[in-house]
Amino acid sequence: MNYSDETDSLISRQLLNWPLVARNYAALERVSTRTLDVGGSQVVLQFNPERIRSSAASVDAASLKARKCFLCSENQPREQEMIDWHGLYKIQVNPYPIFPRHLTIACQRHTPQLIAGRIGHMLRLAADLPKFVLFYNGPHCGASAPDHMHFQAGNKGFMPIVDEAASAPRRRVMELGNCTIDLVDTLARRFFILDSDSVDSAEAAFQALQQAMPVPAGDSEPMQNLLCWHADGQYHIIVFPRTRHRPSCYGQGEGQFTLSPASVDMGGVMAVPVERDFNALTPGIVASIFDELCVTARGADEIISAMRRH
Repeated sequence: MNYSDETDSLISRQLLNWPLVARNYAALERVSTRTLDVGGSQVVLQFNPERIRSSAASVDAASLKARKCFLCSENQPREQEMIDWHGLYKIQVNPYPIFPRHLTIACQRHTPQLIAGRIGHMLRLAADLPKFVLFYNGPHCGASAPDHMHFQAGNKGFMPIVDEAASAPRRRVMELGNCTIDLVDTLARRFFILDSDSVDSAEAAFQALQQAMPVPAGDSEPMQNLLCWHADGQYHIIVFPRTRHRPSCYGQGEGQFTLSPASVDMGGVMAVPVERDFNALTPGIVASIFDELCVTARGADEIISAMRRH
């Protein structure tokens, strides 16, 4: 199957046949935006009230148990179509978009949001969807459905970090097989970037990085956000190690913001659901949020040391 062409057709059909999608994608064309320079990196603020569902989602165990899973097929609107991907995932249009072309790619069975054993799927999906950047939010790093494994995808050219990372100074961490692992720490938040022409090498290098990253007590994987794309025969993975789920300024009072940063925010686009927050955010506030949520210089060095030891 040509998944790229099939996805184009899916998006076109859903815009015609699903009024909610037609309304929300039309509204997206009219959203207000502001661009900030944060430590030499571009961050686009997008005033998007529909994203309140994600930013303010209750993701504690009791809340998840009390609601129906919106990624399970039996709970989805009858208008929502899907493309089957090898019997493992369903490719669907996200009805509450940030991107002009926004997909949700959910596991076809209800299973927790964990990347273990699935990075190969993410890489192959990226090759099958060459017009998109895929992303993964850890269960405590912005995923609004941490009880159901899923990726998302948005059209290339939308998140500034993808182009910025291509030209940013890098610190070589190591080479594993045909994969290089570098650290970038000059773009307001630290991240690792893996580049390879081989799924197997990229998967092995990613697993080595995972084993070196700390896992919080009671969790099953490191706190992280991931971006992944394929271009010119190369696979690319950006890994943002995280230290917190939400910033200390999260909330609705004076000096607080309804922001629960996830992969897209780390990628340089902050979907802000509250207009007051949209107007009040400054480069300094965004920088402080990145500083609070992302790995420190010392933390990155500890990860690198652990990789080299093992």
